[in-house]
Amino acid sequence: MTTIRDKLETILERLDARAADERVFVRLYREAARAAADAADARQRAGVSLGPLDGRIVSIKDLFDVAGETTLAGSIALRDNPPATGDAVIVRRLRQAGAVILGKTNMVEFAYSGLGLNPHYGTPGNAADPLRIPGGSSSGAGVTVAEGTSEISIGSDTGGSVRIPAALNGVVGFKPTAHRVPLDGAFPLSPSLDSIGPLALSVQDCAVTDAVMAGDEPWTVNSRSLAGLRIGIPRGRLFSDTEPMVEQAFEAVLGRLSRAGAAIADHGIEDLLTAMAETTAAASIASIEASEVHADWLETKAADIDPRVRWSIARSGTVPSPVYIRMIRQRAALAAAMDERLSSVDVLALPTTAITAPLIAPLEADDRLYNKTDWHILRNPMFCNQFDLTAISLPVAGCERPVGFMLVARHGQDRRLLEIAAGVERALAG
Repeated sequence: MTTIRDKLETILERLDARAADERVFVRLYREAARAAADAADARQRAGVSLGPLDGRIVSIKDLFDVAGETTLAGSIALRDNPPATGDAVIVRRLRQAGAVILGKTNMVEFAYSGLGLNPHYGTPGNAADPLRIPGGSSSGAGVTVAEGTSEISIGSDTGGSVRIPAALNGVVGFKPTAHRVPLDGAFPLSPSLDSIGPLALSVQDCAVTDAVMAGDEPWTVNSRSLAGLRIGIPRGRLFSDTEPMVEQAFEAVLGRLSRAGAAIADHGIEDLLTAMAETTAAASIASIEASEVHADWLETKAADIDPRVRWSIARSGTVPSPVYIRMIRQRAALAAAMDERLSSVDVLALPTTAITAPLIAPLEADDRLYNKTDWHILRNPMFCNQFDLTAISLPVAGCERPVGFMLVARHGQDRRLLEIAAGVERALAG
């Protein structure tokens, strides 16, 4: 019988073999992981279990505090910061559940992009094609699960940063309702929009990991029947400029769900998307809040920050406070209107990203292309954060490159969404 320690050592050997060009992990906890694996094996031999995460090999994004080390958030600008005095809440809860925390995964600097590029620590190549982007900002998280060097990885999602790498690498990525999972000890991008979610190979693994991080009892997901399930399709701007491969995969999935008994119909949200675009015309909420988070070092450490990241954050620091305050108030009203709009469907469905993973090299060479592609990739997942919804990306099998199928549900309907996603997952596997 293969032990958890055996599994861990196999992964460590694999990482050792590519150590000279390691870009997925930025830090490994070899001895702590071995101790956790041995403890899990001992419990298993004694017939004792801490729950469904006991002995699972988990990695965490490089923005979660681990006691005794400086949290870098994908940057070199924070190297001189004092070390964290304790673990982030979610790290502590994962340890208490018996998870074997292998290491910290690479990310976009300050989590500020959906593409996954990092000039300081290197860009992880996509698990399906290393010449293509991994998606961001939880870039290493998507790759490690897809390549099998972690069973579960923890990312953050402010505008799609869990779901984008999940979609582009062909795994499951879950974004909970914001603030259900505590943000304590997670380096912020945008406190109003940040959420913490898992990437894994199944809806069930995402569900138990989410429950542990939220402080809930882990649960077994009962996949919901698709018969009579009301699926709304928000056609309009979220479907414009969609890559044919993505479009075909999406329509094929809808066909399967329809044959399984789901009731699929267009469900318009264009007026609400327009209103949100008008509300955030001065700058995005994320960029304004990021300008405050980084105000103390954005100028003094400018040379240490990726110019593409720094420029975008810096320009939003000039938005007047009355404009921002009004923006937050209007966002709350629009979120309530979206909640009401979604009351007549069980979920919305759309492609997670409008395109599959593009090549890395052209994006590194052309800032204009970088910004255009970043916006294109963020467009579909981002509205879920703006309107305070919960969402999940499921992989679509049989495509030339990984494609994500996204389901979106109302604020607080996380459990219901996971049950629906498990039903869709089963239908796609059949």
